[in-house]
Amino acid sequence: MFNSLSDNLEGVFKKLRGQGKISEKNIADALREIRLALLEADVEFSVAKSFIEKVKAQAVGEKVLKSIKPGEQIVKIFQDELTELLGGNQSPLDLNPPARILMVGLNGAGKTTTSAKLALRLKKEGRRPILIACDLYRPAAVEQLATLAEQVDVPIYKPDPGEQNLVKVAKKALKWAETQNGTVLIFDTAGRQEIDEKLVDELKDLHKFLSPKETLLVADAATGQAAVSVATHFDEAVGITGIVLTKLDGDARGGAALSMRAVTGKPIKYIGEGEKLEDLAEFHPDRMAGRILDMGDIVSMVENMADKIDEKQAMNAAKRMQSGKFDFNDFLGQMQMIKNLGPLDGILGMLPGMKKLKKQIPSDLMGGKKMAHMEAIVLSMTPKERARPEIIKGTRRKRIAKGSGTTILEVNKLLKQFGEMRKMFRGKGGKMKQMMQQMGGMDGMQDMMKGLGGKGGSGAGGGKGGLPFNL
Repeated sequence: MFNSLSDNLEGVFKKLRGQGKISEKNIADALREIRLALLEADVEFSVAKSFIEKVKAQAVGEKVLKSIKPGEQIVKIFQDELTELLGGNQSPLDLNPPARILMVGLNGAGKTTTSAKLALRLKKEGRRPILIACDLYRPAAVEQLATLAEQVDVPIYKPDPGEQNLVKVAKKALKWAETQNGTVLIFDTAGRQEIDEKLVDELKDLHKFLSPKETLLVADAATGQAAVSVATHFDEAVGITGIVLTKLDGDARGGAALSMRAVTGKPIKYIGEGEKLEDLAEFHPDRMAGRILDMGDIVSMVENMADKIDEKQAMNAAKRMQSGKFDFNDFLGQMQMIKNLGPLDGILGMLPGMKKLKKQIPSDLMGGKKMAHMEAIVLSMTPKERARPEIIKGTRRKRIAKGSGTTILEVNKLLKQFGEMRKMFRGKGGKMKQMMQQMGGMDGMQDMMKGLGGKGGSGAGGGKGGLPFNL
């Protein structure tokens, strides 16, 4: 996400920071490069032009040119304007009763999956969502939503077979919903390959009948500037209240995210950054600006980890590592937590200054064959071997390699790395032990976790205490 834009901006700002003194010509040259970077990232032309003008108006001021660190000042101006371009403040959903959310968009944007993702998110927030299938055209659309509803464990209304009247479906759904004790109704509607008159008329009729508090446009981020045109048409037709950008993890440019808010005036409320039903996040303009500029997004990382890391398990692992008792049984638990976190590049993208490191790390490090091989090796050990890795010698290593479908070389490498990690914790001079003592020991570590946000904070802290393993 935003990879090409981030890389280009990094080069521009590196030049500016390296200048002891900055002139208006330096700024003009830098802004020209930034404008090209925005256009290459599929940012709409008028949006890019307006954005550059706003940055220029502040960057050429006497306060910036005569400051001690003018390069840093310009980066700060850019970050502030980028945050404003993305929407300024996070925009929450209006869920006051009657809370009705109408999901609209073109085919392939991910409306049905996003509807289920949103239902799961609202459920975790303590609400009682209900899914209502209103796609009467796409084959198996209703059954797809029903399957997803079962996975997230929320009620679903399915229209009668052969029903073609959308408003009639909505009427029956509202009457049925009264018996389900739900607090939020999510209507998944049909899409087309392109906007046509029939689609618009149907949506208008449904929108008029429902008077939804939220009409969310689900748009595929990878469609670039076309997504901006789609947003404009849907907004004119039914008056969208917000945007959900999907497949943001697969788009290296991300221009749609930078353009849609500016063109439509409607906020981006959620972003989809993965295929799992848990992969729907609130959109925070300031955090996204930080990620684009490689300044990190620690808050989102902690929130993302909140439901994926077991605080007790992470702390127990950290304590065992500190005492040097960490074994392969603990390692299996840590591997499971790593899997739950998702792809490594997504996690690293939320840490400040990690762009260069990401390029040096194998793409399959947290998932794929390498992780599967390590897990297979550990699972091929006996309970005694997992608890006492030091007993794993020649014949045992051959057996483990054969049982795991790996090579003796891979088994040896894993055992060597594991042994080196344990040594780091043993003895008074252990590097990891010294690091944890500087943090205030386990009590200090727990305090740090709580300070980062309860269970989510434990994910960040638990990872630091429990995952120093060179995978």
